[in-house]
Amino acid sequence: MGVSVSASTAIIVAGLFFAFTTFYPVAANGLDRVSDAQHGVNERALERQNTEFAVTNATYDTTSDILTVNATNEGSVGLVADDATLVVGNEYVDVSGPNATTTVDGDADTALWLGDEQLTVEVAQNDTATTIEEGTRIVLVVESGVRDAATVTEVSP
Repeated sequence: MGVSVSASTAIIVAGLFFAFTTFYPVAANGLDRVSDAQHGVNERALERQNTEFAVTNATYDTTSDILTVNATNEGSVGLVADDATLVVGNEYVDVSGPNATTTVDGDADTALWLGDEQLTVEVAQNDTATTIEEGTRIVLVVESGVRDAATVTEVSP
């Protein structure tokens, strides 16, 4: 009876050892993934907190049929102009696409929109299905989800 008890105890201990060596990497990997995800959430929240911009004006030139939206980056985070989204009267306009022209401080060759720089987006009336007129609401959204809105003012030079 003495050998069978010792042998069965050794088998149980060996089984527990193998079970632990299988369980530990799974638990460690799961904890690493949760920690990485939490770190990503915190980074995105910090980016949103440091992102600040204002749509300074939205004007529609009735002569040339061009909507011009000007916005100033007032935050400490550099933004990518091509990643911004413009909504004109409930219609999505691809800022980086063929329907819009973007410039940052007058330079059309850059998409990097740094602090205290002005982004200008121009959209032609015939490139949208929405009728652009006085009072049309526009919304500019950047990649972190921060947004600002304005209403269109008509100008006739």
